[in-house]
Amino acid sequence: MALSLWALFAPVHAFDLVSVQEAQASMAASEPLSAKVSPVSGAPQIEVLYPKLDAPIASPTPIQLMFVPAASSMVRPETFKVLYGRLRIDITQRLVNAAKVTAEGINVQEASLPKGTHRLLMSVEDLQGRQGTKSLDFEIK
Repeated sequence: MALSLWALFAPVHAFDLVSVQEAQASMAASEPLSAKVSPVSGAPQIEVLYPKLDAPIASPTPIQLMFVPAASSMVRPETFKVLYGRLRIDITQRLVNAAKVTAEGINVQEASLPKGTHRLLMSVEDLQGRQGTKSLDFEIK
């Protein structure tokens, strides 16, 4: 019983958001073709609160996203999706396992990424099915 009580109060440890192998494979892949898509009017916006993107980022890093729906709708958190790198590896479940996704956003305490450049393509839908997307490029030092 003492072990399970200790586990409740144990510090949160960073998890590997992306492995070294996934990062290397993504960097080695060619840039995927993608259609130019205009943003959907009224689609929810995804704002990045953390990490701050004005300089290289240390790992592990917190990740905090805020979903901003149009005034006439609400975000459907179950539609949140995150794809990693040029290979567009679906890493959504890794984030969902580390933090709860709500209609307001997601707050991950510590995610580990290998050194180098990274790209996350995030999306979320609202009750009308409008999809908002955000591409995030950053460097881990």
